Amino acid sequence: MKKRAVKKAVIPAAGLGTRFLPATKAIPKEMLPIVDIPTIQYIIKEAVDSGIEEILVITNSNKHCMENHFDRNYELENRLMESGKQAERDMICEIADMANIYYVRQKEPKGLGHAILCAKSFIGEQPFAVLLGDDVVENHGGKPALKQLIEAYDAVQASIVGVQTVPDEAVHKYGIVEPVRQMNGRRVKLSSMVEKPKLEDAPSNLAVLGRYVLTPEIFDYLETQEPGAGGEIQLTDAIKNLMISQSVYAYDFEGTRYDVGDKFGFIKATVEYALERDELKADLQAYLKTLVETF
Repeated sequence: MKKRAVKKAVIPAAGLGTRFLPATKAIPKEMLPIVDIPTIQYIIKEAVDSGIEEILVITNSNKHCMENHFDRNYELENRLMESGKQAERDMICEIADMANIYYVRQKEPKGLGHAILCAKSFIGEQPFAVLLGDDVVENHGGKPALKQLIEAYDAVQASIVGVQTVPDEAVHKYGIVEPVRQMNGRRVKLSSMVEKPKLEDAPSNLAVLGRYVLTPEIFDYLETQEPGAGGEIQLTDAIKNLMISQSVYAYDFEGTRYDVGDKFGFIKATVEYALERDELKADLQAYLKTLVETF
């Protein structure tokens, strides 16, 4: 079997971000900054650091500023040059040169599965990665989460879903996988998946957390997929149907995952990323200590 490399990625970013209203009334949730970097920039950097060369972002009609962020801004660049701010100019130029980024609109809010289906022409007959913008993963000193999944794909040439263990009280929030056997190592073959089950119906505590490597055959199932949970076309249902014709694996990736689509998760990410910044760490530590003593 000829091996197919994973060089393309899809980032669904068409959601309305209602959990962050009123901020997201005019600003896409993907552009909300963790310290001073938009969340989607962390996602794209992970893809690039994992070897991805082309990225398709699924958007809607209200997200022009996201496209502008990854484009050149010659007026700003010239003003920074005239002000002697070479480092700042270089930084914004690097953002524009991160990757070959393309955009397509999801014209109707029909769910994650439908958003992925919008990428069919872009992907063609190649395997591809999916990164959800609500999940930022940091693996200090190690490989990016997506790179771990790509290497797992390279080993088995089959679809891989990224998972981590979640507590019982969080099971109902996620797609939960059913391994064919107890995990021995980080990769395991799957027999089924369940979208947001009740705890008593969950086959495990292994939750799908926003990273996938999928074979192009997934589109055959997405095209005929009936609406599932929430009346939407669910990617989980399509992957479960894909298991009938080919193997699908889960990979328990290493790294700290932040749910930045949740307000508390977003706050956690902001605080912890700020603590990694040399210019902020000491002041923030002192401030947090004061807060603890006060409250």
